[in-house]
Amino acid sequence: MRTPPSPSEAALRALVVVPARLASTRLPRKMLLRETGRYLFQHTVENVAACPAVSRVVLATDAEEIRAAAAEVGIEALLTSAHHPSGTDRVQEAVEILARAGHGPWDVVLNVQGDEPELPRADLEHLIEAFREADVELATLAAPITDEREASDPSVVKVVLDGRGNALYFSRSPIPARHDDVGDAGRWPGGERRRHVGVYAFRPAALARFTQLPRGALERSESLEQLRWLEAGHSIRVLEAGGRTVGIDTRDDYALFVEQRKRTTRPDPLLGEKTP
Repeated sequence: MRTPPSPSEAALRALVVVPARLASTRLPRKMLLRETGRYLFQHTVENVAACPAVSRVVLATDAEEIRAAAAEVGIEALLTSAHHPSGTDRVQEAVEILARAGHGPWDVVLNVQGDEPELPRADLEHLIEAFREADVELATLAAPITDEREASDPSVVKVVLDGRGNALYFSRSPIPARHDDVGDAGRWPGGERRRHVGVYAFRPAALARFTQLPRGALERSESLEQLRWLEAGHSIRVLEAGGRTVGIDTRDDYALFVEQRKRTTRPDPLLGEKTP
């Protein structure tokens, strides 16, 4: 008879919640775009569900139209409040809905935005495995900045780390400032500039606490909700992203995604359709 796995060996129960709002400032109704033959949210959910470390994936939306579209393609979706100030609040409501229905508990809850259809699955697994360390309550991803234009672009969120790989600060400004010529010599997690990849993983208790914290001055100044957690004295573990992913925020972003999908699919001889 096989000895049961130790807690360090047992698989972590990981729930992924994909927030999907109907309204969007720069690309209205983007979740329902379907020029590839699949809804944008569908690409994201199917990609995440293919990660072996993920136990369950649910879509959390504020729109009956999106919930109906999800049902049409066989995706589990929860209808949540239209008044949440952030995707994190929507994720927490989804967890509460599932708990009331008797589902859970979870070891890790991940927030993967519906407009991130190409997030590397290995990065998701890396995030989940980080929670084997008892002191990790919240974790996210970052990648080196290789284009100097990104460093000065306020739409690209930057992060600096301490020696353990925890976030010191997130900013829309170019951080750290460069007062000497360090070139490309920085190594992870040293002085290298990094951009934040907006995927979050929480312990369930930390997620609940996060949504109860008041917005701090830093969050309001930078318009970055993760600063709420740092300003309250908590830590965020930042892991190196293994692949480059770009969220779909504009019509140009979506057009590029559609074009890439066309180049990376092939005809299915049996169905007469294109498949990945």
